[in-house]
Amino acid sequence: MARVLSLFRPLPLLALVGRRKPALCKMSMDSRAREVFAAAVEAVQPDTVVRQSIERKEDSVVIDGHKFTLKHNLHLVGFGKAVLGMAAEAERIVGDHLVKGVISVPHGIQQTLQQHGKGHLLLKENSRIKVMEGAKHNLPDADAQNAAEGIRQLASELTERDLLLVLISGGGSALLPAPIPPISLQEKLDVTRKLAAAGATIQELNTVRRALSFLKGGGLAHHAHPAQVVALILSDVIGDPLDLIASGPTVKSKVWPEEILSILERYKLLDSLPASVRDVLGRPGPRWKDNKDESDTPAHVLNAVIGSNSVALKCAGRRARELGFRPVVLSPGVCGDVKSVSRLYGLLARFASSREEPPPEIAAELLRLGPEVGVETWDLCRTMQVLDEMRTEGWGATCLLAGGEPTVELTGKGRGGRNQELALRVGLELGSLNLPPNGPVFLSGGTDGQDGPTEAAGAITDGGLCDEAQSQGLDINSCLTNNDSYTFLSRLSDGKRLLVPGLTCTNVMDVHMLLIPAVPINIR
Repeated sequence: MARVLSLFRPLPLLALVGRRKPALCKMSMDSRAREVFAAAVEAVQPDTVVRQSIERKEDSVVIDGHKFTLKHNLHLVGFGKAVLGMAAEAERIVGDHLVKGVISVPHGIQQTLQQHGKGHLLLKENSRIKVMEGAKHNLPDADAQNAAEGIRQLASELTERDLLLVLISGGGSALLPAPIPPISLQEKLDVTRKLAAAGATIQELNTVRRALSFLKGGGLAHHAHPAQVVALILSDVIGDPLDLIASGPTVKSKVWPEEILSILERYKLLDSLPASVRDVLGRPGPRWKDNKDESDTPAHVLNAVIGSNSVALKCAGRRARELGFRPVVLSPGVCGDVKSVSRLYGLLARFASSREEPPPEIAAELLRLGPEVGVETWDLCRTMQVLDEMRTEGWGATCLLAGGEPTVELTGKGRGGRNQELALRVGLELGSLNLPPNGPVFLSGGTDGQDGPTEAAGAITDGGLCDEAQSQGLDINSCLTNNDSYTFLSRLSDGKRLLVPGLTCTNVMDVHMLLIPAVPINIR
């Protein structure tokens, strides 16, 4: 192990982590894990991220280091599941400088927020922002299309004196459907569904969506020209790629029909294309003519990611420190099958919990697994180095944090989600280690508060999971085969391992957490 880690230079992260003894905490490991998760969710609340990103200075605002003058010239549009709370806070900040706005939000969201006591995320009665609900069941529909048309019309009426504030969050693509005529919304949906079913990548799907849309792929910014456009983005995509979040309505991307036809041909869909799609793709050149002073990287557009998985993990680490742990962030981009991801966390737990120098086979397997689950080799080596120093120098308990969006291979018809299944699989991996408070605890939770079609966001497990299940006559392996993690966890000890935060009003993917107590080591 030492040979693997010696290849890498000492890291600035160690200085950031600090070497003060963590405060003692009498809370259980389970309770502390829930507290840390709650801090992650709180950090990316829609009103919080907007408040922290817009600094009001008399008759101007500062956003991402750029100053914009307010002269009763601000217009606002937005689309996404968290946009209502973002818009409410933005209007509070800019006040009467807001002329008008239009936002496209999920069907029933206003009533849901009211019922859950989230009134602070609702607009005031005299708001200048028009709320349009649509995209029932997270699918583009006629209501969402009407909202998109209202947004396009508002943007098209702006002049060089105006400032357009664009609010974007997860779910924004379904809430901003604007197919290029004569393509109907249903025809556009059919094409993208067939592509997805054929195995197209997310990049290919977005390329096709942009080609068939007026507003995606920079279309909204184009329609708003020559106004200044400022987009505030709450990211739900690994790596925060601006062109993929809600299909990049404020990010210019040239789309050529030849490229689209090549993708469709690759998946053998050319022959089944509707006549309207053939018509649009048969038109020469890009979707629209550029304005005379509009470049490939328009100066009149500012895109700022104001909330993300990385932001959530940073604040989770701060709370973990307050609760007596040394925080270490592995990566905000964990992906791949939950079977491989669970193996990764199991190996990291064994590595960090070892009383002696961990066998080199553990490090070797971790380095092999890393690329498979979206974790860079450098991040793994950095993490192992920090864990090794914490273990050998007696730094105390550790909180390993990561995030992302793993996937589950469906082999059954049970109820559950990727977070609950990941937690169960990691629990099995921890079976050979001590039980809490002397052994590790693992948490996996979706920051949107809903893991699959269940009321839970995820679950908390440890090395005692298997014995606990057997003592209650529950078969964990058959549950995993049937993808029935929620049913299993609901029955296990009356559901005490489930993570049920309720309505969170945000989404920056998932948070993974491995709490590792201080380990007495044997030094030879």
